Amino acid sequence: MVTLRALALDDAPALTRIYSGASIRHTTGKPLTLDQAHDKIRAALARAAETPRVQWSWGILHEDDLIGLISLRRRTPTMGTISYILRDDSWGHGYATHAAHQVVTAAFTTAGLNRLEAMHHPDNPASGRVLVKAGFTRIGTADRDTETGTVPYELYALETDGNSHAHNGRLVIGR
Repeated sequence: MVTLRALALDDAPALTRIYSGASIRHTTGKPLTLDQAHDKIRAALARAAETPRVQWSWGILHEDDLIGLISLRRRTPTMGTISYILRDDSWGHGYATHAAHQVVTAAFTTAGLNRLEAMHHPDNPASGRVLVKAGFTRIGTADRDTETGTVPYELYALETDGNSHAHNGRLVIGR
C-alpha cells in the first residue's frame, strides 16, 4: 500500500537515498547531501505554513519506508504542476501512479485547481506512462535549459470541468 504524508526532518537520510543513483539521471544529475536534504525538508515545511499556500510536498511511503517525494505547485490561481521522484529500487510497482492519483485528487478538490501540468525528460518514458495512467494527456514539448543544453521535455496536462471530472474522460475524481 502507498500512502502520502508530510515530510519530517528525520526523513533527511531517506531523502538522500531517493536523490541518488539512477533516480537523479533525469533531474539535477547530482546526489543530494544530508545538509541539502535537511534544507529541502525545512523549505517544504515553511511552504506548508504559507498563506495562501502555493506548494505541497509529500513523502511517498510503501508500508513504512519512504521511497519517494511528490509535489504540487500552484503556478496560477487555477493551474498547478506536479513532480515526483522515486528511489530507483522502487520503480515499476505502480507507486508513482498511485501517488499521482492522490495528488490529482488533492489538486482538484483541496487546492481548487482546474488544470495540472507535468513534464518529463524525453529519455524517461516510464514517467510519461505514470502520467497517462494518472489521467494526463501528452500535449507537446517544453524546452528546458540543462547543463548539457536545451532539452525538449515531454509535456502533459489534465483538466477538470469544475465538478472534479476530467475533460479527457479518463479520470473521475469523485461524484
